[in-house]
Amino acid sequence: MTALDLRRAAPAPHSSPAAPQLPATAPKSGVAPPKPSAPKPSAPEPGVAAAPGPGPGVADLRAAAARIAPYVVRTPLLRGPAATALGPGLLLKAEHLQHGGSFKMRGAANAVLALGADRIVTGSSGNHALALARLARTLGIRLTVVLAAGAAPAKAAAVRALGAETVQVDGGVAEREERARALAAERNAVLIPSSDHPLVVAGAGTVGTELLADAPDTETVYVPTGGGGLLAGVCLAALHRPVRVVGVEPSGTPRYARSLAAGRRVQLPPGTTVADGLRGQCPGAVPYPIVRDRVDELIAVDDAEILAAAALLARHGVDAEPSGAVALAGALRAGRRERAVAVVSGGNTPARLRPLHHDPTRTHTDSDIDSNAITG
Repeated sequence: MTALDLRRAAPAPHSSPAAPQLPATAPKSGVAPPKPSAPKPSAPEPGVAAAPGPGPGVADLRAAAARIAPYVVRTPLLRGPAATALGPGLLLKAEHLQHGGSFKMRGAANAVLALGADRIVTGSSGNHALALARLARTLGIRLTVVLAAGAAPAKAAAVRALGAETVQVDGGVAEREERARALAAERNAVLIPSSDHPLVVAGAGTVGTELLADAPDTETVYVPTGGGGLLAGVCLAALHRPVRVVGVEPSGTPRYARSLAAGRRVQLPPGTTVADGLRGQCPGAVPYPIVRDRVDELIAVDDAEILAAAALLARHGVDAEPSGAVALAGALRAGRRERAVAVVSGGNTPARLRPLHHDPTRTHTDSDIDSNAITG
């Protein structure tokens, strides 16, 4: 079984719009700017974990957008590859052009700035750690990152090059998260999970608010799904909109499909997938109810489909890592001719990370961004 239908009502029909106005050039990127002068929030209790208070709402997305504005770029919508059965209506939300190379900068910045911690522990497959490491380097924060077995070596090396400490565990994501919680308590630090936190979900949700503002007549949004922070955030952004939200999971780690079918959060054994950022074993406590109550469909794609989607993106100038190509793989599997957006969630390939090992101050250059622009 490769798809799970969760909502029967299709979005209300609406008039065909003019083609969205796409930026002629992509936004400029660089090292995050200095922290704005503002009263520093009270430091949270050391060792606090995933869910301090109720889950986020739409107002939290607006607050997050304002908070993180100095630290992120508004990524463009690019025209999708024309040579597919999906027709000309497919757009790509280019989060591979975000500071830190992925959408993770949004949730990381929102949590760091709101919590005001000076010592942080996280568990991450790589992109959340890279985002936190960039912020920590800029803001003078001590960061420890716990990595699971199978974490991408290039990402781990880049995290260390940015000045963070890394700790490796032998097991999967569940063991990684357990170790991160223990380290946060031992070191009197604050735990900022990669997805299972209201502030992280709210920050990730700004991806959805941007794409729906830029392409308001979107009929379906395809979202890569691991721990569920991005999917939950997009669900919040689409809460009162006539748009289908489709989560796309690697077929080897269908933790949301299994959980929603069971009616509760289900933990899977450690799985393998070429999409190293989507190896989560269990839905997060914060994202799960948001996803449960709003997602329209879940689609599973295998490694061959993911790699084919990544290769298709590469041929059209988008340097996406496998996790970043998962949403496109889901859109291709669905095969719907409609106005759709696939979120390209990250582009931290080994080739793009390699220069960072030698120069930690380096980030995406204008030439990197221009080479990723799709013109038709």
